[in-house]
Amino acid sequence: MSVREKLQARAALIADMRKVIDTAEKEKRDMTSDEAAKYDAMEADVSRIEASIEVMKRQEALESTLAVVEEPSFRMRPSVYDAGTPVNPRASKEYAHGFDRYCRVGRNGLDHRVLASLNVGTDADGGYVVPEEFETMLVKALQDINEIRRYAKVVVTAGDRHIPIEASLGTAAWTAEEAPYVESDAQFDRVTLGAHKLGTIIKVSEELLQDSFFDMPSYLAENFGKRFGLAEEAAFINGNGSGKPTGIIQGSTEGVVAASATAITSDELIDLYHALERPYRSGATWVMNDSTIKIVRKLKDADDQYLWQPGLQAGEPDRILSRPVVASAAMPAAAISAKSVLFGDLSYYCIADRRGMVVQRLNELYAANGQVGFRAYKRTDGKVTLGVAIKHMVMAGA
Repeated sequence: MSVREKLQARAALIADMRKVIDTAEKEKRDMTSDEAAKYDAMEADVSRIEASIEVMKRQEALESTLAVVEEPSFRMRPSVYDAGTPVNPRASKEYAHGFDRYCRVGRNGLDHRVLASLNVGTDADGGYVVPEEFETMLVKALQDINEIRRYAKVVVTAGDRHIPIEASLGTAAWTAEEAPYVESDAQFDRVTLGAHKLGTIIKVSEELLQDSFFDMPSYLAENFGKRFGLAEEAAFINGNGSGKPTGIIQGSTEGVVAASATAITSDELIDLYHALERPYRSGATWVMNDSTIKIVRKLKDADDQYLWQPGLQAGEPDRILSRPVVASAAMPAAAISAKSVLFGDLSYYCIADRRGMVVQRLNELYAANGQVGFRAYKRTDGKVTLGVAIKHMVMAGA
């Protein structure tokens, strides 16, 4: 079954779920135990289909990176090799091959020619900056796990990034003929994006390292990407700026206070939609936890139409009030005083990545278990650059 067919099956299930709810509402009663069981079963089927779709998408993304094997020990796309002499030395075939050999046999097992090719990426801590192709695969894995990166503004920088922002807008005034102009200056501020270090260690068996057909760079890039993606998403949503990025929740402004601590009404979502100023709505996105999405899926507007609009095309997100929805496990669930729903233009959340992720092979640390460790770290920061462009809903207090 293709991704499109799975999406169509998912849409049909959601429509059937609506019918179950409609039947009970028309008869002005709660769902029977049989209806509730049927609804839960269909919801479980929807979740399984969604999981299957995500697996298929990830597989398609991985397969798109495959190419002919030029050497048994390394596999990369020919476009990297055929483009002539690259501006970035880490994009060269020699550097990529040298990095692959370093991962497999360690620094002491490399001859002088391979070591020379790696000199351009030497790190002070004893590791090497990853090849450009490796970084491309890593970024793809990051985006698959951390959807905030899909919507935020991402910049790559070698140092602190200072972003000027307009703190207050000047005003214009009607002026009589030949009368003096009224002076009104805009006030400017700036947001500084630094770098916070994010690291992890992956252990690989000696047998896999000796297998020349095992695509080591792809394996490391995918796994580092998943780990970094999960940690980044948590920080990009909830981070307090202390040793990690400042999250969207902290940088956003209040839009609506819900009447309940655990429930959300359709009117409250509509109020949050209109709490966001009009210029930012056309590019706005909803962000909420899966448990909150479960609540919202059952809501209707004043015309008895569901607010939830399932995506019917491959790659198209579900929508609320015609704007896309991002599900994030990092978002707080609907609970007392929690900021459980975000709505705004996420391009006003800026992510600053420092150039080059570093990987270091740890030869001895796990040798007793027949394993080799790979330590990787990257540096990044994130902040909201315009708070009025992103609003949040606060659940009622105790």
